Amino acid sequence: MIVAIDGPAGAGKSSVARLVAARLGARYLDSGAMYRCVALASIEDPQHSPAQLAQALRIALGDRVLLDGRDVTAAIRAPAVSERASVLATDPAVRAALVAHQRELIATGDWVAEGRDIGTVVAPHAELKIYLTASPEERIRRRGADGGEAAAELADRDRRDLGRLHSPLKPASDARLLDTTNLTLDQVVAQVVELAQATRRPT
Repeated sequence: MIVAIDGPAGAGKSSVARLVAARLGARYLDSGAMYRCVALASIEDPQHSPAQLAQALRIALGDRVLLDGRDVTAAIRAPAVSERASVLATDPAVRAALVAHQRELIATGDWVAEGRDIGTVVAPHAELKIYLTASPEERIRRRGADGGEAAAELADRDRRDLGRLHSPLKPASDARLLDTTNLTLDQVVAQVVELAQATRRPT
């Protein structure tokens, strides 16, 4: 079974997906970490195009994120890497390489996959699709920032995600919309787990 969780930056996708996967005994796919790995590699290796790097890099996801065997769990969360990843996510060649890898990963077994195009592009066949959202103010708070600069950064990120030509951010037509603004993390996880258990096909 595949549970696809999409939504904008700061909606809580990573936290929710990780906990839902643990509750369901499924594996967790953090697609954003893959784009961050390509971003980090492109900063460190400007001699190769991001598309070339996306095709060649060995990315391992789990409790730690490994890039060609190196632990980059903390490094890919640096602000410069986050900003670079958001830009590279609009590159169709980078997206094509990473989508192919993501599809390979989730081809077998139970997965909870999160990102911005899981339900629409990566796994349109997912048994359960969730689209998480929250108010801009709440999304800024969750990202540990405040003020006009943070709001402008989030608005810019949203414009890129929503306006890109390839795989724009949008809910799948059959996605369950879940506004998490006034919900705790535990409440969101409980709702998604309940939906997944109700959806899970008999074995």
